[in-house]
Amino acid sequence: MAFRAGLRPLTPAGDGPDTVAASSFGLGCAPIGNLFTPVAQGDAEATVGRALERGVRFFDTAPHYGAGVSEQRLGAALAGVDRDSVVLATKIGRTIVDAGGVSVPTGGTGTGTVGDLSRDGVLRSLEGSLERLRTDRVDLLYLHDPEDVDAALRGALPALLELRDQGVVRAVGVGMVWTEPVARFVREAAGVLDVVMPAGRVTLLDRTALDDLLPAARERGVGVIAAGVYNSGVLADPVAAPFFDYHPASPDQVDRALSMAAACEAAGVDLPTAAARYPLRVPGVEAVVVGARTPAEVDVFADAADAVVPDPLWAELDAIAAPAPATRP
Repeated sequence: MAFRAGLRPLTPAGDGPDTVAASSFGLGCAPIGNLFTPVAQGDAEATVGRALERGVRFFDTAPHYGAGVSEQRLGAALAGVDRDSVVLATKIGRTIVDAGGVSVPTGGTGTGTVGDLSRDGVLRSLEGSLERLRTDRVDLLYLHDPEDVDAALRGALPALLELRDQGVVRAVGVGMVWTEPVARFVREAAGVLDVVMPAGRVTLLDRTALDDLLPAARERGVGVIAAGVYNSGVLADPVAAPFFDYHPASPDQVDRALSMAAACEAAGVDLPTAAARYPLRVPGVEAVVVGARTPAEVDVFADAADAVVPDPLWAELDAIAAPAPATRP
């Protein structure tokens, strides 16, 4: 990766024959924060351990994931690992609170989060993240779902730049599902942002980011990391997990995912492999973050790094892809 802040590569390469191209894939740690399904501490640490075994060195988390649990578990799993050998990304923009809505002590976990894009909120959030992650610095710090772009530009973004200037973070960015606000950040913070992370908008089913956000990012030298490549499940298994953006997928989305799965099977490739690999075919996308809650799920996307996907299959998947962008609920 070659972000404006000089992160080349952002993720160190793994060693040995059983390693994923670490510059291409990162482990998304929302699932080990009990996203949708409880995950035992030991299973969470085993998942991170398997990612390390497969050569993954880029780990993406956030205070919002499990109200601090994801960060805490990632920090525990990486204890004893050479800090310079891994790249940590986390986020700000949410304050962790307890069941009564009161902010938890620094470094603690809670039951939920509330939005906070103020400068003080950024500093407090990062302080808590550093404690949970057991580290003194973060390589990549995102604004997390900052729908109020004006508030973020006034309060949060200047704080992020201070932290980058101080060396507490190496790069700053914005991560969000909806591409319009992120594109505005790219345009109005030109020369400031290092990276953006569209979630679920550079996928086999939803290519919204290709229309506006990615061209703007390329024009301004902003790196792009794709996340949400399975669109919450429908591109992992349209039968067992027919979900899109954390809601039941529409009949049309399920039908297209099933058609894609059939095309992949005929070509000797499984659908999750194609879904994980697809964003890397898009100009400007430098890495893909894939969530996993078990070592077996890590192996699925790690195996995708070296899988051969024939060009005719890509053409067939492109033909099945949706022409209409996602709309806000």
